[in-house]
Amino acid sequence: MRQRNWRMVIFGLVLIVLAVGFFFFMGTTLAARATDPTEFMRLVGQTSGTVVGVSVVMILFGLIGKKS
Repeated sequence: MRQRNWRMVIFGLVLIVLAVGFFFFMGTTLAARATDPTEFMRLVGQTSGTVVGVSVVMILFGLIGKKS
C-alpha cells in the first residue's frame, strides 16, 4: 500500500495559485509600462508555465506517494 504525501500535493496547489496570480498581476499592472509588452508577456507566460508544470509533477508525485 502506498502512502500519499499530502504536503507535496498542497504545496503544488499553492504554487499553481501563485503562478496564476503572478501572471495576471504582471499582465495587468506592469505590461502596460514595459518597453516591449509582447516580449514581456512572453517571458511572464514562460515563467508561469514552468512553475505550473513543476507544480503538476509535484502533485502527481504526492498522489502516487511512497511505499509504507
